[in-house]
Amino acid sequence: MAATNNFGIALRGWRERVSPPAGGPDSGAERRIPGLRREELARLAGLSADYVVRLEQGRARNPSAQVVTALARVLCLDTAERDHLFRCANLAPPSNGDVPIDVPARVHRLVRQLGDAPVAVYAADWTLLSWNRMWAAAVGDPRTYGWYQDNLVAGMFRSSGGHRVDAIATWPVRSWEGDEAEEESLVADLRVTAVAYPDDARLAALVDRLLHTSPRFARLWFNGSAGLHTGDRKTIEHPVVGDMALDLDVLMVPGSDLRIVAYAAVAGTDDAQKLHDLRGLLPAGRGARSGGCLTAPQPRD
Repeated sequence: MAATNNFGIALRGWRERVSPPAGGPDSGAERRIPGLRREELARLAGLSADYVVRLEQGRARNPSAQVVTALARVLCLDTAERDHLFRCANLAPPSNGDVPIDVPARVHRLVRQLGDAPVAVYAADWTLLSWNRMWAAAVGDPRTYGWYQDNLVAGMFRSSGGHRVDAIATWPVRSWEGDEAEEESLVADLRVTAVAYPDDARLAALVDRLLHTSPRFARLWFNGSAGLHTGDRKTIEHPVVGDMALDLDVLMVPGSDLRIVAYAAVAGTDDAQKLHDLRGLLPAGRGARSGGCLTAPQPRD
């Protein structure tokens, strides 16, 4: 069965929605079809009309990154559309600069609506950006964590003299200590982000620091594994309600490359009851900072 001509389908659809250039040949003439003609697209992108025809018909299937970039520019594609066109050409999308750290309003709204569960928002490099009241109640106020660059991976791989120490000096002492599988999963995830954002100086500095301070991180970094960290199961040693075994789920935010991380307990278990009891200990809302809204972390240095 012949492969679907995804590149040609996208190219033609986007070509037909672009207005013809003002002042161009036949710009004022009545057109039978909307958008740019193939000849106009070719001229604006610096390509031959025959090559554009072959791209749309699927007879040319391996355009270069320079060709795809030119087409995306002429077609006025947004970032998601541009990345899709690159993937249709079997090419990796271009770097998006720095790792995004802005939390969109829709993400703030979603986390507020998940106020019954401990929820936090991380950047793609695992920098902690914001959290709700239940997160602080369950796993401590993030402003006390002491992570380098507010980064989970840096916190997990804190070391002293080459020996492991608790990522957080105080409660909850086990929350951020990962086993070998979790550590490898997070490092593999960070590697994917480092490739996606090769020009991010902060991320490069983080990786360089960990390579020089943590033999465990260096060993995992150089094993070459790559993949997304999607969840885990953690035991929180809570000083008030006792130990809680909770599922940690990682939800990806399309279009922003953020991670929403949430703790949840299996319904009907003692762990679920302990989360419920902890929720009941929260003070009544007293404004944005204590009412379940997101709280910003300390400024990133």
